[in-house]
Amino acid sequence: MFAPTDTQTIRDLIDRLTRLAAAEEWNGPLNPSQFAALGYLARANRFSRAPSHVADFLATTRGTASQTLKALARKDLIAETRSDEDKRSIRYDVTPAGLEMLEGPSSLEKVIDTLSPEVAASLASSLKALVLTMLHQRGGRSFGMCRTCCHHEVTETGGHCRLLNVPLSPADAAQLCHEHTPAESLQP
Repeated sequence: MFAPTDTQTIRDLIDRLTRLAAAEEWNGPLNPSQFAALGYLARANRFSRAPSHVADFLATTRGTASQTLKALARKDLIAETRSDEDKRSIRYDVTPAGLEMLEGPSSLEKVIDTLSPEVAASLASSLKALVLTMLHQRGGRSFGMCRTCCHHEVTETGGHCRLLNVPLSPADAAQLCHEHTPAESLQP
């Protein structure tokens, strides 16, 4: 008889939680990949909204990400903007209709909000360790908030990215960045 290990139990629980969240996302006009891309773009800084960044975040191919972005654009949930410096370079910004679609907490967020602060902090820490370790093993990017990056420097006006050598607003510092490198070690 098969007796699940702690590792298998944890994997099964994460998988089940992911499937429950994805099933809820199917209840609207978007599929889970489109919903994830829209959510990422809403939380990503201005330097991290290119199709390749979306592909990296979703851990998918650039072709799949491109099709996902085209579907969101057809639904007027995102808008394409070409770079003034390099007309080949594009980024996507979430439209007001896209932001409206993201309003309100999901069922998962509502359940997380019922956890005690201690349990929520412990869960967040454990999941962060899992994600960062897996990303480290795969050579993936962390996509953390600017203010938690080793390249972030606090200034009087908000911040400065030493990697890109650009000023950051307080809002920038709270958004996801494709170039993020955790200030702390990748190892849990």
